[in-house]
Amino acid sequence: MNATPVFHELFRHVSADKAAFYRAIMAVFAAAKRQFRPYLRPDEVLREAMWSGAQPALEEVRAALTQLVEWGNLESQPDTARVASIDDFYLARFLYRLSHGGEAVESALVTFAQALGRRGELQSVALEDIHARLEALIALDAMNVPDEAKVHEVLRDLVRVFEDLAENAQAFMAGIVRSVEIQQADIGAVVGFKKRLIDYLERFIGDLVSRSGAIAERIKALDPRIDALLWLVANREARDVAPGDVSEQADAVLARVHAWRERWRGLRLWFVSDGHGPAQAEALRAKARAAIPQLLTAIAAVNERRSGRSDRSADFRVLARWFAECVDDDQAHRLARAAFALNPARHLSLLPPMAAATTSWRDGPTVAIHPRLREYGKATIRGTAPRVRNRDAERSLLAQQIAAEHRQVEAARARLATGSLCRLSELGPLNPQEFDLFLALLGEALASQSSPDEVVARPTTDGLLHIRLEPLGADTRAAIETPLGIFSGRDHRITITPMAEA
Repeated sequence: MNATPVFHELFRHVSADKAAFYRAIMAVFAAAKRQFRPYLRPDEVLREAMWSGAQPALEEVRAALTQLVEWGNLESQPDTARVASIDDFYLARFLYRLSHGGEAVESALVTFAQALGRRGELQSVALEDIHARLEALIALDAMNVPDEAKVHEVLRDLVRVFEDLAENAQAFMAGIVRSVEIQQADIGAVVGFKKRLIDYLERFIGDLVSRSGAIAERIKALDPRIDALLWLVANREARDVAPGDVSEQADAVLARVHAWRERWRGLRLWFVSDGHGPAQAEALRAKARAAIPQLLTAIAAVNERRSGRSDRSADFRVLARWFAECVDDDQAHRLARAAFALNPARHLSLLPPMAAATTSWRDGPTVAIHPRLREYGKATIRGTAPRVRNRDAERSLLAQQIAAEHRQVEAARARLATGSLCRLSELGPLNPQEFDLFLALLGEALASQSSPDEVVARPTTDGLLHIRLEPLGADTRAAIETPLGIFSGRDHRITITPMAEA
């Protein structure tokens, strides 16, 4: 009854039409798994689920459970515990539990939700923990025979603390701009957040400066002996590997040594530069410092927008009040000219001489504005105008060349487009113009072939000629002499006809 699920089917309930309904059911089974309850009945699911709306019918819950079994999230088996009669035995009653794939999907969704809602933080305490673990590792290395269990414990704690520090720092610096909606937040809240964030960054930067140097010194002190400690830890971990041959055991030890070396290298690059760039701790400190002026710039932009905000309707209301307070029409006209920039353009040199500076734009004569003045803001080009050059000779030479090319093309067309059937091997020598026309026609015809033995008949793309090409035997050969050499290939029968005659 419970077939092997397809992996992508396990997530179908998340995006299905009744996704909230399915998720409420799966939440009940996840809670039952945590409570060590292996099986649930449909009525128990109905009673314990947190439904988003009205409580559904029991048949609807059973249908959803059947669908989840089909997708592979649940497993079912017949429920015979409540059978009291023969009729009850023949009723379809099932017990349901999470399948292996359903457990994996629930764990993945929980991890996804936690990662999505996680807020990055700068962990000053982690720096102290890393320093303490390195001190403990140096003390263990100083022993004649290091305790491998303690070395393993210290290295595991060191890696866990360092990974937590690195992940949180990256998440914090990536989301520092999104921590508050600067564009829409209240100015009081933004200023308060600014103060708390700057204090937070300054405290972390101070701890990073004071502790990163000491951590780097401890790492350098461990560099000569760290490989031996890593081998010690890898051999201890390899004891739990399933039994196999000698080569498998050796490969398991090498794999663990390689993994521990990668972790140590990551820790080292965080606090000690490799010569190709600054250490990650230095880059984090620089980015944290740069976040402070960026935040201050954003605050200044908010203040500037608040102080320089323009309200068009308010401006028009004030202007209307000013017009109402004018004592006469002359004062109102002066206000209109000042408000709407209706003063005479006395700086415009194109005004007619009879237009005085006091002439109203409404009473003044019409002025023709040159298109160049509208486009470039000036009517003429500064400096002397360029001298007009006589290009009659060039135009005559160009016309002669075009006419010569036209005659050559017409001659080539008359040479080839005879309308008579001939073989390619019978065309004879071709001059450059004839050969160019022949290649163009041959290319259009061959492009229409679906197989080498197909007969092609089609007009040219310019609509002037019609070409018919019929392949001959595959063993035939045609050679055409041209000024560039011999053009050869399979022989064809060819007919080139002007479209008017065709």
